[in-house]
Amino acid sequence: MQQRKFIKKVSLLGEGAVGKTSLVRRYVLDVYSDDYLQTFGAKATKKVVNVNDVELTMMIWDILGQKSQVSLHSTYYSGSVAALVVFDVTRPETLDKIVDWVRDLRNAVGDIPIVPIGNKSDLPKAVSAEKMAEIETLTGSSIIFTSAKTGEGVPEAFEALARKAVGDA
Repeated sequence: MQQRKFIKKVSLLGEGAVGKTSLVRRYVLDVYSDDYLQTFGAKATKKVVNVNDVELTMMIWDILGQKSQVSLHSTYYSGSVAALVVFDVTRPETLDKIVDWVRDLRNAVGDIPIVPIGNKSDLPKAVSAEKMAEIETLTGSSIIFTSAKTGEGVPEAFEALARKAVGDA
């Protein structure tokens, strides 16, 4: 039997400087840089993975984290079948903002699967367990802790996203 092939758009959301671009670079290219690269607009990166009997081409949209550009976000979200929402475990305000990111995403594309990511897990956590539990309830998924710097958890986060993107494909 021939392997089924799908191309699916997935989005990365979250405040600026939480590490979205670094996560994509670590996952797709297995590289990391301490240099901060602000994303302007959205950047799409392709990664082909196998999920069960499906060859999935994930079009990973890294969406700018500046909420001043919120009017553009719904355009960037269009067509997404799943998303990662990323916060920085050292900056509690980035976790607090996840509620807004999820609301805006769902307003634009409906109730798609969402995987919450706590990035920079190689550093001391400054976020509350209660707030993280709220986000898990909101998204219906457990938080996956990652470090774009060390690579910890990064494959697992994107594999979870890929499984959700394939769904009942």
